[in-house]
Amino acid sequence: MKLLKLGVFLSMLLITPVLEAQNTSVSLWEENMEQLSMDEEEKNWEDELEELSNRLQEPVNINVTTKRELEQFPFLTDIQIENILAYVYIHGQMQTIYELQLVKEMDKRTIDLLLPFICVIPVTEKKGFPRLKSLLKYGKQEVLTRLDMPFYTRKGYQKNYLGPSMYHSLRYGYRYGDYLQMGVMAEKDAGEPFFALHNRKGYDYYSIYFLLRNLGRLKTLAVGNYKLSFGQGLVVSTDFRLGKTYSLSTVDNRSSGIRKHSSTDEYNYFRGAAATVEIIPALQISGFYSHRSMDGVVEQGKITSIYKTGLHRTEKEAEKINTFALQLMGGNINYEMNSLKVGVTGIYYFFSHTYQPELRTYAKYNIQGNNFYNAGIDYKYRLKRFTLTGEAAMGKQGYALLNQLKYNILTGYQLSIVHRYYTHDYWAMFARSFGESSTPQNENGWYLAAEAAPFAHWKFFASLDLFSFPWWKYRISKPSQGVDALFQSLYSPQRNLSMYINYRYKRKERDVAGTNGKVILPTYHHRLRYRLTYSPDNLQLRTTVDYNHFHSRGREESQGYQFSQSCSYAFSFPLKLSVQGTYFRTDDYDSRIYASEKGLLYTFYTPSFYGQGFRFSACARYDMNKAFMLLVKFGQTIYQDRETIGSGNDLIQGNKKADLQMQLRIKI
Repeated sequence: MKLLKLGVFLSMLLITPVLEAQNTSVSLWEENMEQLSMDEEEKNWEDELEELSNRLQEPVNINVTTKRELEQFPFLTDIQIENILAYVYIHGQMQTIYELQLVKEMDKRTIDLLLPFICVIPVTEKKGFPRLKSLLKYGKQEVLTRLDMPFYTRKGYQKNYLGPSMYHSLRYGYRYGDYLQMGVMAEKDAGEPFFALHNRKGYDYYSIYFLLRNLGRLKTLAVGNYKLSFGQGLVVSTDFRLGKTYSLSTVDNRSSGIRKHSSTDEYNYFRGAAATVEIIPALQISGFYSHRSMDGVVEQGKITSIYKTGLHRTEKEAEKINTFALQLMGGNINYEMNSLKVGVTGIYYFFSHTYQPELRTYAKYNIQGNNFYNAGIDYKYRLKRFTLTGEAAMGKQGYALLNQLKYNILTGYQLSIVHRYYTHDYWAMFARSFGESSTPQNENGWYLAAEAAPFAHWKFFASLDLFSFPWWKYRISKPSQGVDALFQSLYSPQRNLSMYINYRYKRKERDVAGTNGKVILPTYHHRLRYRLTYSPDNLQLRTTVDYNHFHSRGREESQGYQFSQSCSYAFSFPLKLSVQGTYFRTDDYDSRIYASEKGLLYTFYTPSFYGQGFRFSACARYDMNKAFMLLVKFGQTIYQDRETIGSGNDLIQGNKKADLQMQLRIKI
């Protein structure tokens, strides 16, 4: 056995550069985030990207890892996780990370994806929670500041916006592995006053968090701002959620429990305290309480709207600051033993005023009132190669069901079927789960997906989602139904060369403009993408071509396309440079395109464009030493079909829009 391990080590050492594996893993996450960013809902990825960065810098020790730690990597199947733990238990500690190829069900691609996030360190004795002396001496501190400067003037600055046009944020964080994390975030959006008017305390938004883990039976303690996710998200989920992308790994939801909130997202978080305690090894109990002031409009003692953007640039926006309070409390009981996992989650929440929004017909069943509750039971059971996962939840109004059956045929071959039924009147303010809509309400659907790697260097994915809406939706004045189909073919002949082509077809119904909902016709959206990535040595080249085609009966067809080329190079000295150019042309907003590009630390930028024009960006990162990092990004968009950009307060005179972003990081 020892000779076999040595042979594996030598062979893998010769053919598996860890740096290339790291690039592969990061690219997978970026691809999934890019696909999710192309949905209608805007997402903030700061916390997720920060955790990814920290995990790359502080990899998991495979010799003492746990099932919960391995579940954070979505590309690992349940069988692979179980086999990794069994290998260490039976054969003892690994001597090298390349022993992973001896683990059953671990294929070459999965190993490549996992390598950057793990390490092998011999362990002589089990370590407990670190002492105070170690926390003070070996804890890592980071200060991160960002400044955005626009080279244009929006109409709002002429009379409505109360502050300067620059965006600024300041962030401090302390971290000692996964044991202790704490920090503070401060942010001022463009157009908001600074140390003036309603922001006399400086920044417009502050976030403070404290997170402690693995202190004996106390598995998690969060104080300040935090996030929650239990079960399949039908009761509560303000955390990172994957969805429909070109990978089966994004369909699974492995609840992450309690996490810190350190991003600039000013809406999706709780403020208070939350804790998880281990009663016995198989049983954990969590409890949480939150009290926070929220933005909105209160008229005659009633909340008529909730303001989610966090922007306070004008007097009207400033009047919405902290106009009402929201309190929430609840808990979760989770039992997990061998192949069975069962959880129960419940929450109760209420406003300081009655929530009575002015609801149009399509939203007449949306949440309203004052006191609300949700309760749900989630489960997961694995029988050999079959895994059954689901959750059933109810609220003050309605109920929601989600069930998934997954079959791992063999390594590289998977099938999955997901059924969800969310009643039209299910009230769940903090729920977020799998589906066509952003919230689990008014939806019924079947999702089928398959993944296969029949040939060397090839991987195929296909999915079909058949969904219906029992009640009206926005711009759909009747119950409706639709289809969402995806297909992708990935070819990776070399470690530094890969290409894929994917196609997405979506059919939905929509009111015909000008008919007041009397005429409703189906719309058809075809989206095609080809991407080639080549990464020789310190250079990375990425070419992307997109084509969109949108049409509906009784109206003219529209189409759009884009060509994008990026080039990144890491010099021998600590300088990394990335440039990207994009040409786009679309007939209208329906045929718009998306073009992701390199951004600042812990950010993911995927803007959409419609019309005709060019987009150019350049990003330079200079690591002065281990302590100081400076990152500068310049981007400019030039439209060829218009003389103004935007509308309302955001109107820009001219056809050009340019920004400069700067970021400084100091590690202590």
